[in-house]
Amino acid sequence: MKKIDFNETTIIGEVDSVNAGRVIVSLQDSLSSTDIHSAKIGELIAIATSDHSVYTIGSVTDVRRSFAQNSEDVLPEEDSITNMLTVVNLLESVFIGTLLTIRGTSVNKFKRGIEDFPSPGDKVYSFDSENLTLFMNSISELSEAISPLTLGKYAIDKQSIANLNGDKFFQKHAAILGSTGSGKSWLVSKLLEEASNLNYSNIIVFDIHGEYHTLTKNEGGFAKYLKIAGPSDTKLRDDILYLPFWTLNREELQYIVLDRSDHEAPNQANRFNQHILEQKKTTVAENGDFIEITGDSPVPFRMSTLLTALKEDDEGKGVSPKTGKPIKGVWNGRLTRFIARLESKTQDRRYAFMFNPPEETYSYDWLQNLYQLLLSTTKGGPGIKVIDFSAVPSDVLPIVTGVVGRLIFDLQSWIHAENRTPVALVCDEAHLYLPTRDLMTAIESQPVRNFERIAKEGRKYGLSLVVVSQRPADFNRTILSQCNNFIVLRLTNGTDQSSVRTMLPDSMSQFLNQLPVLDTGEAIAVGDAVIMPTRIVLDKPKFEPDSNTKRFWNDWDQRPFDLGILKQAIVNMRAQTYLNHSNNKE
Repeated sequence: MKKIDFNETTIIGEVDSVNAGRVIVSLQDSLSSTDIHSAKIGELIAIATSDHSVYTIGSVTDVRRSFAQNSEDVLPEEDSITNMLTVVNLLESVFIGTLLTIRGTSVNKFKRGIEDFPSPGDKVYSFDSENLTLFMNSISELSEAISPLTLGKYAIDKQSIANLNGDKFFQKHAAILGSTGSGKSWLVSKLLEEASNLNYSNIIVFDIHGEYHTLTKNEGGFAKYLKIAGPSDTKLRDDILYLPFWTLNREELQYIVLDRSDHEAPNQANRFNQHILEQKKTTVAENGDFIEITGDSPVPFRMSTLLTALKEDDEGKGVSPKTGKPIKGVWNGRLTRFIARLESKTQDRRYAFMFNPPEETYSYDWLQNLYQLLLSTTKGGPGIKVIDFSAVPSDVLPIVTGVVGRLIFDLQSWIHAENRTPVALVCDEAHLYLPTRDLMTAIESQPVRNFERIAKEGRKYGLSLVVVSQRPADFNRTILSQCNNFIVLRLTNGTDQSSVRTMLPDSMSQFLNQLPVLDTGEAIAVGDAVIMPTRIVLDKPKFEPDSNTKRFWNDWDQRPFDLGILKQAIVNMRAQTYLNHSNNKE
């Protein structure tokens, strides 16, 4: 590769002042208008050091014009006040790394970190087209040597491929953030498409609105489609996912069926937990296992048997030791409201995937089948699983997503380190079920704790998070703070911009000033997976997600109201499922 060579023709000025994170450059007076216009926001500059083969690289964040007092002490009387001032063009840049044009037998090597901070008076160079291409190609080649994850092209040089470090992207958690219509779904589809090229990729996508089904059903689709069972699903199928109530731990079950404002709630929880533990122990004994379990162990039991035991407590009677007459039992009347709530949940068809699963799910060995659906991979097969949560009632969506996350975390933690297969969870629309603490409801607290634990400890067990949100201001701060990689698309809301900026070092936050003006499909990539913070133009994915963006003006002009669709929608709403299969995504 040809060595990058900066010469006198590319000098644009000299260092005026410098601090630990940025430098201010005074542009030289002799610049032509073309040279001045080349100093644009986002462009790269190179600052000379005492070593002629080493340059400090910066990215322009501010270009401005100011005035300084003329240096002459005496001015002719006829001079106006404007003649007493000198125009000064200034450029401000943040540091992004060091370029080694020659190091041993290597040329054009870029590294993060500053090897030699500039001093006032140091020469500053711009990148001409040839040097820029050489530099960006060296970045791409460096990325290719370390697990390349290709998402698009660099905005400043669209001939150079923008590679991320795939290992670091997933190892250290990532956040994909951007307003509606900015291209988030495109980016997620492209990310999954790249991962599908690996032999044994293992990614689980939490598809809240059912928009990634296009990755699974088109010819050449590379993902496996799984759907949380709806009210009309009564039989086991390879594409249907059941989460029987017995896979939930005690706290998760209590959040669904227990009213904590009830003054009898402690007594109800006591009997509920006691009977569950007894039934699970019975199941273990009947299957010949001699292991110690807890109430949280995922062991099948019958809801009907549990309700019978609770009713016996609620209706139980005792005998007075003084009179010998029948009296109310210890639990008599204390569980009535709890039993009613539990029966209501078990009879609600929307919760059938949890409380009325097929008979096969009560098998002692069925848990292995559940994990196989979630985690199995085959060479060249669909290691990417898209779970459609669109049929899950919104009031239990946090619990259901939390259960899936916890089940995977629990299994990973009980596999010996040398046998673990890394798993990544892509959490789309994450703000809906992982909110900030001030927006959190009681039912959301347990699921959020599950994901916070994954964010804090998941890397030790080969479990990674990629969170996707259009409202970072509403997203859980603990989880976001654990992300070391950010791909941020257009964000127009000031609160959302501020929430992202607080997650990054001060020097990096300057890049986010471009967020409101990013085009659709453009993103700022910052973090451990990126060789240098940069603006990327995303490649179009092979399969576009079904984002269901309606063309309001066009539809109002051309599509009449359809009474047949209205009637079918009412039927679907009453049945809590899509009965019109021609309109069903399944």
